[in-house]
Amino acid sequence: MPLKQIKLHKLNMRLKAPFTTSFGTFQDKEFFVTECIDREGNRGFGESVAFTSPWYSEETVKTNEHVIEDFLIKALKENDIEHPDQVSELFAPFKRNNMAKSAVEGAIWDLYAKRKNISLAKAIGGEKTEIDVGISIGIQPTVKDLLNTVDHYVQEGYKRIKIKIKPGWDVDVLREVRKHFPDTPIMADANSAYTLKDIDHLKQLDDLDLTMIEQPLEHDDIVDHAKLQAVMETPICLDESIHSLADARKAIELGSCKIINIKIGRVGGLTEAKRIHDYCRDHDIAVWCGGMLEAGVGRAHNIALTTLSQFILPGDTAGSSRYWEQDIIKPEVTVKDGVIHVPDKPGIGYDIDDEALEKFTVDVKTFQL
Repeated sequence: MPLKQIKLHKLNMRLKAPFTTSFGTFQDKEFFVTECIDREGNRGFGESVAFTSPWYSEETVKTNEHVIEDFLIKALKENDIEHPDQVSELFAPFKRNNMAKSAVEGAIWDLYAKRKNISLAKAIGGEKTEIDVGISIGIQPTVKDLLNTVDHYVQEGYKRIKIKIKPGWDVDVLREVRKHFPDTPIMADANSAYTLKDIDHLKQLDDLDLTMIEQPLEHDDIVDHAKLQAVMETPICLDESIHSLADARKAIELGSCKIINIKIGRVGGLTEAKRIHDYCRDHDIAVWCGGMLEAGVGRAHNIALTTLSQFILPGDTAGSSRYWEQDIIKPEVTVKDGVIHVPDKPGIGYDIDDEALEKFTVDVKTFQL
């Protein structure tokens, strides 16, 4: 692909409401939109998903900027790319920093699909024309607030409700939710808030018929999760522990989980996400696509990924209006009865709203290739 320029747009967007997890609370989202431009003027877009603080992983907005500018763009200058799958090989010498890699690789995948005049979903081998989606609900001020929030999204038709938990806001809260919503698929997301000392406490969740509990133990663990899964009926889903196909293989062999959450940014891009998907498909492990409070570009990439066959559980890709007063794509992502219809336009399937992009941009840098 004859790459000509890469633009690094730094944005700051305010969520409609504060979002609280076991990590903390925030409302302003600072991130990068990457733009790759070829010599014919085609534009491909990716999005970084790191936060300003290293809550979720060691990566931050600042480290993304450093790695993209000083290493990844330089690697692209020095090498020719014929297919996006080559990008992950090109970036392999640079350890970790998967969110930075994904932001650049995603823009190249979008550009590739546009040059081929096919959708990104088709470019990566997806077949679905619509996907089921759920909703992720942060920790609420009161149980009553949580019940009202759950009811709102159940009425909107979302296929699954994910509830953030932490010690002191877990079993009793989920028991109350289950009492009011006996037939709703519910999962709990712990974001590494527990240890093996909490086994007896966590085993109480087995009475609540949860779809899964996500990442209850340490963010980099697969050994203790295997011990916990061995004594729990509730399926464990791994999130933060899975950064690569190698991680997924080891977790599955150890019996650390029954489900894997594939996040494009966490695993370094669509190419590695596809590899993990294929391995899980071959080993009968259900997968789903988690969210990182993305704006429209990242949301579109998630939609494309979820068209792969083994994404059999509803993901976190809610509509744009769930999080933003205004998104940076046209049309915005919409959900009807818990379903998103996959766009078939070339690339990510949505147009960039250049006015909105400029409105939320606080800095932009252009690099010649």
